[in-house]
Amino acid sequence: MELSAEDSLRMNVLLTQQLQAIRIDESKMIVYGLSDRGEAKVVLNPNCRDEQYIKQVKEFISTQVLGSPGGYPIYLRRWTRMGQAKHDSLERLLQLGEAEAVIAVVHAESLTDELARRAWWVMQTSANARCMLERDLVANGEMGEILAEFLVEFLPFEEQPKAMLDSIRLVLKPNLISEDTKQSLWKKGQRKNAFLAGFMRALPDHLPLQAAGHPAYADYTSKLAGMNQNPFAAQLLRCLSPQGQAFFKTALTVLKKPGNQDVAIELLVAIANYFSTIKPVDFVPSNVFETLPAKAHDYIADGKCGYTKAINEIIVALPDAQDLLKSMLVLAQLDIHLVNPIFARSDAMGTVMRKKLAPIFDPITDYVTKLIT
Repeated sequence: MELSAEDSLRMNVLLTQQLQAIRIDESKMIVYGLSDRGEAKVVLNPNCRDEQYIKQVKEFISTQVLGSPGGYPIYLRRWTRMGQAKHDSLERLLQLGEAEAVIAVVHAESLTDELARRAWWVMQTSANARCMLERDLVANGEMGEILAEFLVEFLPFEEQPKAMLDSIRLVLKPNLISEDTKQSLWKKGQRKNAFLAGFMRALPDHLPLQAAGHPAYADYTSKLAGMNQNPFAAQLLRCLSPQGQAFFKTALTVLKKPGNQDVAIELLVAIANYFSTIKPVDFVPSNVFETLPAKAHDYIADGKCGYTKAINEIIVALPDAQDLLKSMLVLAQLDIHLVNPIFARSDAMGTVMRKKLAPIFDPITDYVTKLIT
């Protein structure tokens, strides 16, 4: 069955324009086209069931855009969510009126700010907004603030902690939201640890929390002066600074009560990233926490982490800093492999999950605390 004569004519007229994207409102039976002159629309007059007619409309569009009514599935297999589509292919995908085609576009590595604008016109979802903000080209472009504003407004409706923390992490990219909005999100984070985990990933050195420097900060800063090329000296002072103390106090808050597996994993990643500059050069992820303190001890005693000179330089200047160095090296070895054995056997959340994580999170809490007191 073909389109009604009226729809066939109007769709042909629509598709002869230089369209940038097509959107189909299946509930209202309207096809919208976006061009540099604005929006155009075709109100459909179905001659069969709506669902069947929409399928015919999509086949009609696919024939015009790709040259085949079955072209879209072929494109879908070729350009799924792997991000491998070329620019001209992305433009055509946005002209199909298919949700999955839009999703393929927003996942593309070659996504531009202009293509993001078109994709957003077609399909405005929080998942698409997050995906596009992952691209710095989009985050730094005209669409950055638009997508960030949408995510902030949509946060109260997000149900999954993973979506929450990813939204927070992304909207905290530079110049996307106002300081007032940032403070508001931080305040809400006192009730939702997923928010705090997102802050820790995005702004480890600029958390909106006032904290005093470690009692030894001033003294160590003086004694480590001149060690500008020593990564351990820089990381130690970073930890003891007011900003570092704010990071660890936030970490303790999340460690105390991670809501679900995603928050627990994000916390481990945030802490590991914080110590990435001193991660041992021979680091191999472990799923047994007890091995980490032993390795940290060996790294300091035997210089096996690849930073022998840097560590010895600090020990000579600060003989009493070995416990701090050990804590840093333990935390630098954190990895999601530590929780994989637990999460592979259980999908528990809340109190039950926290009990299962206690053998890992309790000692992590102890090592974080040593960097504060």
